Amino acid sequence: MAREKILIVDDDRDLLNGLNVRLKANGYNVFFATDAASAVAMARKERPDVIILDIGLPGGDGFMVMERLRALELTAPIPIIILTAKDPSTNRERALKAGAKAFFTKPAKNEELLTAIRKAVGEPI
Repeated sequence: MAREKILIVDDDRDLLNGLNVRLKANGYNVFFATDAASAVAMARKERPDVIILDIGLPGGDGFMVMERLRALELTAPIPIIILTAKDPSTNRERALKAGAKAFFTKPAKNEELLTAIRKAVGEPI
């Protein structure tokens, strides 16, 4: 089973717990950050295979986090999947142009999110 590392960045504890259970059940190692600064620090430290990122975060938004990660050679290649409650009509295109591999609004369907993760890490779908 896969042992890819996934960093989930969100300040919603219930969402973190739910994703943690689902992703671990699918064989992933899961790490968390709950604000913009710790997201960048955790990505640098853990070097995850994929990041699931919320746009609305304490200490800066997900776009700022993406910009900082893309500016660092170590974290620039990490695929980012946006999972947010923010309005997709104003945020989806901006997120994809900023380099996100996928954009989901909360609550995302498990299979759709898992498929996006598998694609991002190069697993067979």
